[in-house]
Amino acid sequence: MNTLRNKVQLIGRLGDRIEVKNLESGKKLGKVSLATNESYRNKDGEKVTETTWHNLVIWGKQVDILEKYTDKGSELAIEGKISNRDYKDKDGVKRYITEIIVNDFLLMGSGKSEAKNGSKEEEDLPF
Repeated sequence: MNTLRNKVQLIGRLGDRIEVKNLESGKKLGKVSLATNESYRNKDGEKVTETTWHNLVIWGKQVDILEKYTDKGSELAIEGKISNRDYKDKDGVKRYITEIIVNDFLLMGSGKSEAKNGSKEEEDLPF
């Protein structure tokens, strides 16, 4: 390793639809949670799966793509960097949050989205 970097790669499923905010500056901000799973066998030989939730932050045109082609449960591979920040909640209490600032992503799976009748329909993705 010539240089040490803040870089993370994850593959997981979206916990919900992307939340989109249009900022006064004209930029688009997207936020969504991503669940990753790790499985192992416990001492009794039973399979145990642990889920970790990650807060993703997405900017610009990537927000438009995720808004159009993903839904709750969509599988996504992301690459980004870890960001730690603090803020004050509505009660004035200082809170700390860890987020993944997404630099790049790849839509996984078949590109399925929820149809209005609740069934799954496949979409042809343009990429």
